[in-house]
Amino acid sequence: MGMENFNRAQQGIIKRYYQNIDSIQLQRLADLAGELYLAAGKKLERTWKAVVATLEKLEIPKARIDHIVKEAKPELVAGIVKELSAAA
Repeated sequence: MGMENFNRAQQGIIKRYYQNIDSIQLQRLADLAGELYLAAGKKLERTWKAVVATLEKLEIPKARIDHIVKEAKPELVAGIVKELSAAA
């Protein structure tokens, strides 16, 4: 499916989405960091899986992701959010 299947306004929306994908993923990671503090049980497991997927999309090195998951500390995720926010 190419862009020709969308009208001009839709093409603009899609283009802006992909231009801002990094900031969208960073915001998602910040939201997930907050959820980690509040979640318990199965929701906590799902949240950690979502954190890993988001970190991979942000191209964080695999070794660092593994360390964060092994430690299972929400403050490490919050630290990455702070680090990436400062870099942006």
